[in-house]
Amino acid sequence: MECTLDSIFRRYFPDYAQRHKQPLSMHRAAYWLSHCRTRDLGGHIDRCPEGHVEHASYNSCHQRYCPQCQALATERWLQAQKSRLLACAHPPLNFTIPHEFNPLWMFNRAAMARLLFAAVRDTLSELLADPKYLGATPAFLLALHTWGRSLVLHPHIHALVADDGLDAAGRWVLPRRSHFLPARVVMLLFRGKFIAAVRNAIESSQLRVPPNRGQTRYTTLLNKLARVKWNVRLCTRYAHGAAVTAYLARYARGGALKNSQIVSADSKQIIFRYRPHRDEADTSAIGRAGERGGRAQANPGA
Repeated sequence: MECTLDSIFRRYFPDYAQRHKQPLSMHRAAYWLSHCRTRDLGGHIDRCPEGHVEHASYNSCHQRYCPQCQALATERWLQAQKSRLLACAHPPLNFTIPHEFNPLWMFNRAAMARLLFAAVRDTLSELLADPKYLGATPAFLLALHTWGRSLVLHPHIHALVADDGLDAAGRWVLPRRSHFLPARVVMLLFRGKFIAAVRNAIESSQLRVPPNRGQTRYTTLLNKLARVKWNVRLCTRYAHGAAVTAYLARYARGGALKNSQIVSADSKQIIFRYRPHRDEADTSAIGRAGERGGRAQANPGA
């Protein structure tokens, strides 16, 4: 039996949607994905100008999370980013927010994403403008990734930062330190900026607090999270940024679940393969997405 993401949606989503209320955006996504490269989306003809080759094909859905029609979009995104990279080393950084923010994220996805991007941007800009580290305007690429390898909600940002930069006088300057930025300083500044931004957004009613969690409870939570260590990781410099950009391209296009990962599926669960992070004991694992996980499957990057 065929076991691809589009066939799973065709076979199981109608029944699932009858039993579980879904937003309109979910129904639209499911429709396009389940009809990708079928007669329902129409077709087109690829024809050689000289008349040598002619090939008819069904149209693709062009959904970002569709694994079978995003190869060209991924390659275009990758080439566009590569053309912007500077001719210098690039150290990658990862900024992850604690999972205690997940309920707030689910109720305010776009707003929380904006706060996260702003906190990372301001952290890097402030530190790299300091003459102690670089003393220049930094260049960096930020990519939001909202799921973990097992498809759980795990919002974090991958940052690819140019090692060099331009100072106020327009001179090309090199970093002052061999290890780029101190990890603890980056973590403390990022943590402070993000918590302050979330606190201000809640107090000004720019963020919707989940019904079962009052504003007072989030104030207590923010105070608690301000005293714990956050997961901010600084990786080894790459001589160029092309390799890291290729890694990011797989997440910027194509979605969280590839057809090659899917082992089996039925009306109750999807079984898929994934590779755990390096701090986990096993080198491979089997994940199961049941009915509660179905929503994240349908629109994992939202």
